[in-house]
Amino acid sequence: MCTIMAYCRPDSCREVERGLAETVSRGPDDTRITGLENGTLGFQRLSIMGLTPEGMQPFELDGNYVICNGEIYGFLPVRKELEEKGYTFKSDSDCEILLPLYREKGVEMFAGLDAEFACIIYDSASKDFVVARDPIGIRPLYYGYDSEGYIAFASEPKNLMGLVTEIKPFPTGHYYKDGTFTQYCDITAVENVIRDDIETVCKNIHDKLIAGVEKRLSADAKVGFLLSGGLDSSLVCAIAQRKSDKPIRTFAIGMNTDAIDLRYARQVADYIHSEHTEVIITKEDVLDALDTVVKILATYDITTIRASIGMYLLCKAIHEQTDIRVLLTGEISDELFGYKYTDFAPSVEEFQKESVKRVKELHMYDVLRADRCISVNSLEARVPFGDLDFVRYVMSIDPEMKLNKYNKGKYLLRHAFEGDYLPYEILYREKAAFSDAVGHSMVDYLKEYAENYYTDEESEELSGKYTHARPFTKESLLYREIFEKYYPEQSGMVTDYWMPNKEWDGCNVNDPSARVLSNYGDSGV
Repeated sequence: MCTIMAYCRPDSCREVERGLAETVSRGPDDTRITGLENGTLGFQRLSIMGLTPEGMQPFELDGNYVICNGEIYGFLPVRKELEEKGYTFKSDSDCEILLPLYREKGVEMFAGLDAEFACIIYDSASKDFVVARDPIGIRPLYYGYDSEGYIAFASEPKNLMGLVTEIKPFPTGHYYKDGTFTQYCDITAVENVIRDDIETVCKNIHDKLIAGVEKRLSADAKVGFLLSGGLDSSLVCAIAQRKSDKPIRTFAIGMNTDAIDLRYARQVADYIHSEHTEVIITKEDVLDALDTVVKILATYDITTIRASIGMYLLCKAIHEQTDIRVLLTGEISDELFGYKYTDFAPSVEEFQKESVKRVKELHMYDVLRADRCISVNSLEARVPFGDLDFVRYVMSIDPEMKLNKYNKGKYLLRHAFEGDYLPYEILYREKAAFSDAVGHSMVDYLKEYAENYYTDEESEELSGKYTHARPFTKESLLYREIFEKYYPEQSGMVTDYWMPNKEWDGCNVNDPSARVLSNYGDSGV
């Protein structure tokens, strides 16, 4: 990961320097602050592609500048085309193609990028800033206005604290130009519903996911894999191992008492012959990490915080014990194919509507979790299930096919990889929530800690002072109070709590874990 920041106000280098001081771990390799006529660019580098000093940003072309936190897939053919037009490049960085593309296509270039990115361009002709973010929001970006109306952009909320009055997430699939946000891509929009037979659909799912994994293996830095033993991460690892000429490195985490997933992760690792590492954590590790995790996440959401503790501690161990710089993860599959609670969808239309909502909000929940837990440990996250071609395709599949009519959730994805990718019992294993699968005890410890932290009277009184996303349990209050300590009155950065759709029968619950749903079954064993 890298940090990008822009303060669109003259003589603002000092403010950008202060903002960047909050996120050194995102870009520990180098920092550069560039003062411009009417603003300042700031960049912190984590070297992944083009590791030489020439890959340091901002890049400059004819007085235009760009800073980008991103990976642009398939950039070499684009670069070759640009070279044929007379452009020259000084580095091997994928992001160096952005300024020539901008000169050739203007803001139309964003719709053509196969990338996960957030970028800021300074246009010297208009003396204005052009800012854009990928259609899913895999790379973070926030913005806000100061008390005098000047706008600032940054990778994380902590870069902007004390600088702007209200911090907002930059809308996904949009660009900002001339003071206006314009949508260039709605990744959830369906132009033509795919109604092919199931074998055709599953073959396309198979081929497109493999392509999504394969393109994310390209890096000049070392690559590793998070492996929970669940379907999604196991598939990513199995595909990657087939595409690699030596054992990939896989990592799993679990509680020292009742880790559910460790044995499944080990089974997958043995099956694909990866070089596997297990990290064991304790109750003390969990509680000690809580404050730090809320601070790095900048959220009060229960699901996100629970699931982040294990991920954060695992990535911390990877950072401290290895030289890996890139991690592939299994996020986004649930939002595309359905989760335990979507089994309760009352209709096909409601299933699709819910999927659209969840994909649009990913950048505030699962994607945010992956970015922060990984980047705070000076690593880069890559999310194959977020491949744009893959997401467009799955979102366009007739939702009737995605309903759980097969007595097994995510049947299309499972069926697509039948064969020898994974052991059958892994491929058709019931879904377990990651926060629970690290060990049911982890969530129980957090609930117990919160229960003992507040009396019932204190909980009621303190919860009542919040009008937006009011806490509804002692656990949610605990998280909100920690959040407010670091991000006072900025709760609007997150829409609300990630919860099952309470309007559906069977989903009116007060805990976000699928463990409380009637259909959880043997998921957590």
